[in-house]
Amino acid sequence: MLRLPRFQYETPRETGHAVALLARYGQDALPVSGGTDLYANMKQGLFTPKVVVALGRIADLRFIRYDAAHGLRIGALTTLAELAGHETVRTRYRALALAAASISTPQLRSMGTAGGNICLDTRCFYYNQNADWREALGYCLKKDGEICRVATSSTRCLAVNSSDLAPALQAFDATVHIASPGGERLVKIADFYRDDGRHAATLEPGEIVTAFTIPAPPVQTRSAYRKLRLRDSFDFPLAGVAAVVQLDGDGICSEARVVLNAVGPRPIEILGARAALIGTRLEPDALANAAESAFAAGKPMENAATSLLYRKRMLRVFARRALGDLAFF
Repeated sequence: MLRLPRFQYETPRETGHAVALLARYGQDALPVSGGTDLYANMKQGLFTPKVVVALGRIADLRFIRYDAAHGLRIGALTTLAELAGHETVRTRYRALALAAASISTPQLRSMGTAGGNICLDTRCFYYNQNADWREALGYCLKKDGEICRVATSSTRCLAVNSSDLAPALQAFDATVHIASPGGERLVKIADFYRDDGRHAATLEPGEIVTAFTIPAPPVQTRSAYRKLRLRDSFDFPLAGVAAVVQLDGDGICSEARVVLNAVGPRPIEILGARAALIGTRLEPDALANAAESAFAAGKPMENAATSLLYRKRMLRVFARRALGDLAFF
């Protein structure tokens, strides 16, 4: 049985106190919200913080608010179950509700949080193993080693972003609110991630995600999310496709965003899909062309439980299914 290492446990009740604790302990501390990802990784020896700063008692970070002028605001400690079941999210931001509902199991969705999901550690077959397995391999570029086992000549880690919320938030042009020792800073979710699995998020030591804001969608906005995984529940995505389109009064697509995930260290917006959809009525040919753009742009690596070829082919299939959900909304 894998056990948690020993650590000091801090439970601040205010955001400022949490930031101060993280700043005080520096590299020895990590924040935790629901803990569904961090504690499992600690058991495998992937993280060994001396101090864990638990955010769960900060009541001000758990909310969902909407108004037509400012759009949707989601506290980072909002649970995935709350996000998936919220009526406004389900009706106005459907892809986000679908993404939240697709994560893990009902029990873990009641523990896992929105902020925790976008801060998930990147995943790779060669990394997400116990300490003995990784030592026998000789470790990898992401943890304790010097070689990326996926592509031995790569100078960056190719472990993938496996957040289901990230592509949906990016398709809705969300902004991430971050509390730091110097005050609050705002980052577009498209700029929140780096293209390197070792340090995938732009969070600096002492910073925590506090909220997300998403603009109010126009009336004729449609969205969808599709997820490829080994099983119909519990599993991380082998690929995720979020799509959001806006239609004008004549039913013509005036704006579109298609975002892929789990094919690289950060979500990828498919600009070719946007070009294929704008100006159309979402006819089958337009949807097929957009799905083909997703297929061409997505470049999965051999770092998951299934083959590269299978994941590559399924990008076209799942992009077409997500786009088809928009056409038959």
